[in-house]
Amino acid sequence: MYATGEGVPENDAEAVKWFRLAADQGDASGQFSLGVMYATGEGVPENDAEAVKWYRLAADQGDASAQFNLGVMYSDGEGVPENDAEAVKWFRLASDQGDASAQFNLSLMYDLGEGVPENDAEAVKWYRLAAEQGDADAQFNLGVKYALGEGVPENAVEAFKWYNLAAAQGVKRADDNKESIRKTMTPAQIAEAQRLSAEWKPKQ
Repeated sequence: MYATGEGVPENDAEAVKWFRLAADQGDASGQFSLGVMYATGEGVPENDAEAVKWYRLAADQGDASAQFNLGVMYSDGEGVPENDAEAVKWFRLASDQGDASAQFNLSLMYDLGEGVPENDAEAVKWYRLAAEQGDADAQFNLGVKYALGEGVPENAVEAFKWYNLAAAQGVKRADDNKESIRKTMTPAQIAEAQRLSAEWKPKQ
């Protein structure tokens, strides 16, 4: 309530005080929230090492958001030495709990061969899981994979569908790619891709 200014004036220092009391008792949400405050410098001086400390405590208790954030810290080398293999470990744990942002980041690691051997099929697997939850960047990248036939058989209809969905969420390059691939498609294929886009619903 102090962090968001609900029922009381917004006060980050007070928020930190109460997050810390919960965190010190082992509350994973409190640990995660305290980590965020240290990472952003809200209510306390910004301190990536402290953020990592609290993220790790929450992540070790299975908090998916903390696992994702800890993965980002390892990927970017913030508060800890950069370590792609550790980043992959934490992204995977969060991904297995259905965190779309972690699934997208894990896809990138497989796509680029960072922390794991490059593997287009694995990249597609995780892009798809994130895309099906509505992650626009994952939808775009999945479209690219279908357009190029990387990790999946080349499929212009599927590529167009995913570009279309990403474009609807404001991904400008998806519009550009959609128009490029349209030139290679028959009217029937375009109609089918439009139908699939219109019928698509995000998975919860």
